[in-house]
Amino acid sequence: MAEVSGPPPALSTPATHIFENDVVPLENPPDPLRSPEQIYIQYEIGRTVAEIKRGKWKRIALQFPDSMLQDAPMVFEQLSRRLSESREPDTEDGGTRSGLPFSTLEKSAPATQGPDSPRLFILADTSYGACCVDEIAAEHVNADVVVHYGRACLSATARLPVVHVFTKQPLAIDSVVETFKSTYQDHDQPVILMSDVTYASHMPHISANLEAQGYSSVFTPSVVHNPASPLPNRTVPEGVNLNPEKLREWRMFHISSPPDSLLLTLSSRVSSIHIFPTDTASAIQGAAAPAAAITIPLRRRYALLTSVSTVPIFGILINTLSVKNYLHIVDHVQSSIRAAGKKSYTFVVGKINAAKVANFSEIGAWVVIGCWESSLIDSKEFWKPILTPFELELALASDDKRIWTGEWKSDFQSILEGARRHAVDSDNTAARTNDHQSVSGADVHEGDLDSEPESAPPEFDLRAGRYVSQSRPMQAPRSVDGPNGNNSSQPNGENALVKRMKGDIMTIGNQASPGAEFLQSKRTWKGLGSDLEIEYDRSEDGDGVAVEEGRSGIASGYHNAYSTTRA
Repeated sequence: MAEVSGPPPALSTPATHIFENDVVPLENPPDPLRSPEQIYIQYEIGRTVAEIKRGKWKRIALQFPDSMLQDAPMVFEQLSRRLSESREPDTEDGGTRSGLPFSTLEKSAPATQGPDSPRLFILADTSYGACCVDEIAAEHVNADVVVHYGRACLSATARLPVVHVFTKQPLAIDSVVETFKSTYQDHDQPVILMSDVTYASHMPHISANLEAQGYSSVFTPSVVHNPASPLPNRTVPEGVNLNPEKLREWRMFHISSPPDSLLLTLSSRVSSIHIFPTDTASAIQGAAAPAAAITIPLRRRYALLTSVSTVPIFGILINTLSVKNYLHIVDHVQSSIRAAGKKSYTFVVGKINAAKVANFSEIGAWVVIGCWESSLIDSKEFWKPILTPFELELALASDDKRIWTGEWKSDFQSILEGARRHAVDSDNTAARTNDHQSVSGADVHEGDLDSEPESAPPEFDLRAGRYVSQSRPMQAPRSVDGPNGNNSSQPNGENALVKRMKGDIMTIGNQASPGAEFLQSKRTWKGLGSDLEIEYDRSEDGDGVAVEEGRSGIASGYHNAYSTTRA
């Protein structure tokens, strides 16, 4: 018998660790608590109260991102106090019409809330994304309006009105001006001064400061609710709406790091992008702002969509239930995948993470339907590639039609408009063809033969370097006329049950099902009872495994089928 060397493994925590408390530091520690004055200014309490009273809403849902939840009770308290007061509404710039200082209003006793007083609700459900309005959670409390705090994608909602409060985040204006001067030495070159919406309140002051120092070609866009704009959710310089190519003449100075989707969108529309970081100590050094690295992310996205060109099964992940027209883009994506001869399955899984989508191993690639910011998911944690609807359009195109111009789109509304224009052009082309050309029956038959799957060129997986035989499993099989002239692919009384040929895909209800084929051929566990070897297809009598009755009852005591005792 071999002698075991060394000490035994430790199977429990040593007793000396009982009174030790190892505190793990948070990755994003919360900000220190703010004073009531800071809450009033940063969360724009005055403007919010004015908007609510103007709209005469009675049930108001407050939606906070995770980083601002610690301030939610104080915001709730201040809004409740001012909504219950009978005085005139506060001014939108944060002051009061009563003329009293803020400290006096804070110490005044709140008015008694009557049955008709507005009611506030703090939404605590996990939303699809912090930038999107959670209409589903708001409808659970029958809200009349949603007050959304923090960053926002400003996508149009489908059901409820929204009051956006971007909050007023602090910004070192002098450092921004010095960094801008170090980045752009020429005072006459056109530059777009843009920031995240949480710093939008500082833009007029910065623009006036730069203009006073001799910068005459600085354009500061205003915030608008238009994700399809050449500058998403921003106004554009004069003449750009008529000729979007003129935007390439402009450089951009962006305050705070933009989301990846915005960065990729702007990369092909402006000449260059320099970013002033607001989350690092280097932001106050006054040196030139670093240029955004865009080439590598664009190459990665193009390689990703090229690698899924031979994927037979796509999964459609619905990542929003509030963005307007999201059902239209779902229908468009399904139609595009179907027209390419591939199969799609639709999933609603809530907030997306790698563990959820890894449960469906038959899916070769995923398409996310969400707002223009949350649709881009670039993470190595996911097992299969995740595309946007724009990238899916390129992935489904043939090799001779797939042209990568470097342009990247994030708003699916532009995809729907492009599909409508393409449908109109196709109808007009078909009408002109029918008017000037007649096709004989023999020509039609010959064209049908050329469109058979067997005549299509072979498809290769560029990453694996091998031939792919079932990249388009939903294409119609080749029809062969039987001895009586009928189509042998259609079942009749004599050949309703035929043996599946090698290479064919399983069918359910006369419809090809790649998912069932994957379940049959590649999955080792197929549900309850799959660990038993079932011989339905092999045995002649087809008895299979006998079904046995199990236990019944409730968890506190089950009844066995073969005895009356409780287990």
